Amino acid sequence: MLSFAFDFRYRNNIMKVKEIELQSERNRKRLMEIVFKAKAAHIGGDLSCLNVLTVLYFDIMNLNPSDPKDPARDRFIMSKGHCVEALYVTLESKGFISPDVTNTLGKFGSILSGHPTIKVSGIEANTGALGHGLSIGVGIALAGKMNKLPYKTFVLMGDGEQGEGSVYEAAMAANQYRLDNLVAIIDRNGLQISGPTEEIMAIEDICQRWSAMGWDVKDANGDNVEDLLGAFNSIDYANHCPHLLISHTTKGKGVSYMEGVPSWHHGIPDTEQYEQAILEISERIVNLEKQIRI
Repeated sequence: MLSFAFDFRYRNNIMKVKEIELQSERNRKRLMEIVFKAKAAHIGGDLSCLNVLTVLYFDIMNLNPSDPKDPARDRFIMSKGHCVEALYVTLESKGFISPDVTNTLGKFGSILSGHPTIKVSGIEANTGALGHGLSIGVGIALAGKMNKLPYKTFVLMGDGEQGEGSVYEAAMAANQYRLDNLVAIIDRNGLQISGPTEEIMAIEDICQRWSAMGWDVKDANGDNVEDLLGAFNSIDYANHCPHLLISHTTKGKGVSYMEGVPSWHHGIPDTEQYEQAILEISERIVNLEKQIRI
């Protein structure tokens, strides 16, 4: 009986991983579609953080698209706001915004801008000036503690963003107020607009730095959905420490010719490149759909 129960749970876990992987690939394909039409984006970082967004919105966070202002909802702050296109497709797939709205990206009069805006359902704060998101997240998490509300606050930062001094002021405040309802994530893809982070402004050892500031720090392979799920689900929200997840990713993840190439920080594919990307992603989607049906 125990063996059967374990096997059942194991199979359910595998299916959950596959379903989130499939959703991430569908979001990746949709991302390529809207970016190609809009002719503007920060595609490399969009692709590297897409798994994190999909895991958060489809498994970890407590959210209801039909009640986007529920006081008990979990909050998400996109501090690396230049990668908002990844957030738009995630919000669309979760039901916060319609495809008709997402299709207006890059068009005159659209409510969608190149950085997050609260005009869009599901977006909590206007962001884009790097270094501000964690400060906003600290305030939201502290308000939750003061108002005795059960929500958690998640903040996604870039690794190039770690050169901003305000990040560390916010980090110290989070420790001071014991904000164990706050989770910061660093999209550690190793590249920023000017080149490798360790050449522009070295940030290692990230783990030691944040641990010294009183944070509970975890590492995860951000290119791997199962690893991300394990890392998020292992967080202890009662340990009186703010939490940091270092998500090790590949810039341009999922499109072969973009992966690890700095120029794709904000490059736009031409027609041939777009078609190649769609083909690669579509093949993975078909493969995952087959695995789920088996």
